[in-house]
Amino acid sequence: MHMRSEGAVKPVLVRQLIGESLREERVAQARTLREVSKSAQVSLGYLSEVERGQKEASSELLAAICAALDLPLSTVLNMVSEKMASHEQLIAGERVRTLPTVRAMAQAAA
Repeated sequence: MHMRSEGAVKPVLVRQLIGESLREERVAQARTLREVSKSAQVSLGYLSEVERGQKEASSELLAAICAALDLPLSTVLNMVSEKMASHEQLIAGERVRTLPTVRAMAQAAA
């Protein structure tokens, strides 16, 4: 992704969106980094770096964190996809619209 010439919107990395989504869910559950790191069997420092988008989490690590949060990996990936699409629309200068979630699409199809 490229930055607009005005410099208004910075590019975003997938690892940043994954970390943001994991942190949002952990905070929504009122859980501490320590609790989740212990449950996921990952170091506190590493989990913190993943949440801050400083470390690229492996699929195994993501699975462990999601299990510790009792959150399907597909839900996290859907959250990341929605955030990325919104960010790409901002970069393209388009008006941001709300994208249907996987759950909403599945309910509509049922």
